[in-house]
Amino acid sequence: MKKHNFSAGPCVLPKSVMEQAAAAVLNFDDGLSLLEISHRSKPFVDVMENARSLALELLGLEGKGYKALFLQGGASTQFLMVALNLLEKRAGYLNSGTWADKSIKEAKIYDDIYEVGTSKSANFNYIPKGYDIPEDYDYFHCTSNNTIFGTQMKSFPNSPIPMVCDMSSDIFSRQLDFTQFDLIYAGAQKNMGPAGTTLVVIKEDILGKVSRKIPSMMDYKVHISKGSMFNTPPVFAVYVSMLTMQWLKDLGGIKAIEEINEKKASLIYSEIDLNPLFKGYAAKEDRSNMNATFTLENENLKETFDAMCVEAGINGINGHRSVGGYRASMYNALSLDSVKALVEVMSELESKA
Repeated sequence: MKKHNFSAGPCVLPKSVMEQAAAAVLNFDDGLSLLEISHRSKPFVDVMENARSLALELLGLEGKGYKALFLQGGASTQFLMVALNLLEKRAGYLNSGTWADKSIKEAKIYDDIYEVGTSKSANFNYIPKGYDIPEDYDYFHCTSNNTIFGTQMKSFPNSPIPMVCDMSSDIFSRQLDFTQFDLIYAGAQKNMGPAGTTLVVIKEDILGKVSRKIPSMMDYKVHISKGSMFNTPPVFAVYVSMLTMQWLKDLGGIKAIEEINEKKASLIYSEIDLNPLFKGYAAKEDRSNMNATFTLENENLKETFDAMCVEAGINGINGHRSVGGYRASMYNALSLDSVKALVEVMSELESKA
C-alpha cells in the first residue's frame, strides 16, 4: 500500500532523491560508500560546494554578499549562535510559537531580549501584528512558520535593523524577497533533507560587530572561512540536501513548488471549512501552507477516523500535544495525490456520521 507521509519532521523526501541517496550509500566514489569516504576528498568537497551554491541560487542571493553554510546542531543551536554572533546590547523577538519562545530563552543567556509581539496567551493560534521594531536594537528575530500551531507569516516587516528568520519548516516553499533577511537558518529535516544538518545563510557584513569572544565552533566567520568544513560535516545529510535542492531546481525552482503547495493547502483547508466534523485551529488569515492543524468537533469519532486513516495509508497526522487534534504537514515533496487521499477520508467520515 502507498503510504502518505504527513509527518511534521523528519520530512517526506522525493522518491528520486531517496533512490540516488540509497545508491550512493552503496557506491558513491569508485566502490566507496558515501558513508565512508573522506570529507576532505574532492568528490565530497564538490558536494558541499554545490549544496552551498544551490542554496544561494534557489533563494536568489547569488552575488549579493551572502554566504551559505551547512552546520550541525539543528535550528536549536542557531538560537544560541545568532545571539553569540549578533547580540551586543538588546534584540527584538517576535514570539509566535514554541520554537520562537525557545529562541528567546536561549538568547536571554547573553543579553537583554524584548518581545516586540506575542500570541502566547492565545496558545499561538495567530501571528502577532501591529508591533514596532526599535531602531536602536541589534537585530530583529522572527519565525516564518510555526509547525506545531499551523501558522505562517504571510508578510514580513520592513525592519530598520538586521532581520533574522528561522525558516526551518517552510524554507524553499514560497517566493519571497530573501534580500530583506540578513540571516536565515533552517533545520534540513522539515523541507530539505534528513535530520543532521542546518542551512544558515548570512549576509557577511552583519558579522564582526560584537565585543565578546566567540568560541570557534560557534563563530559564523570561522565556518565561512572554512567553507562549512571547519570540522567533519554531516556528510550524508548534506548530500541528500544537495539532491533535494537539485530536484527543486529541476522542477522549476521555488516558483513552481509554490504553485503546487498552494493547491495542496487550498484543498485541505476547503475540506476543513466545509466539513462540519472538523474545525481549523489557526486563525484563517495566518494559516500555514506547510502545516494544517485541525480538530474533530466530535471526539467520539476519533477512533473511527484514525482507523480510516490507517486503512488509507495515511501516516503522521497526529497533532502536537500542545494543540491536540490533527496536523497534516505538506512539505515540498508531498504529492497533491496524498492530500487528496486525506481529504477523501475526511469526506467519507462525514458521509458515515
